[in-house]
Amino acid sequence: MSVSGYLARPDYRVDLLHRRNLVTASVGSARLASSSRTIVVDEQDHGLVVYFPPDDVDFGSLQAIADRTSFCPYKGEASYWALASSPGEAIAWSYLKPFDEVVQIGNYVAFYQHHVDVRLGGETN
Repeated sequence: MSVSGYLARPDYRVDLLHRRNLVTASVGSARLASSSRTIVVDEQDHGLVVYFPPDDVDFGSLQAIADRTSFCPYKGEASYWALASSPGEAIAWSYLKPFDEVVQIGNYVAFYQHHVDVRLGGETN
């Protein structure tokens, strides 16, 4: 069982900001996600990260990376996703069972912004 970092540092900040703005995630012309129900995670000592609800992610374009996980002491154990057309290189991650302090991001998907173009605003298709 993983131990939460909040036990040692209860003052550590991971703020969850619910957004209603349209946010999209794309690679080239392929739209991977589009949502007006994202959560922006503002974690202390990290950049902002947009998490998309699973219903708004095109999982047909993604492939789970079964043998890759990592652990964040403030969010929990992460699972990773690659492009289905390019398996192996992680472009996204999610927390299936996050810690109670951030339970709202459970199953939501975040994309590496150096691999995926994450944009605020855009066309609604």
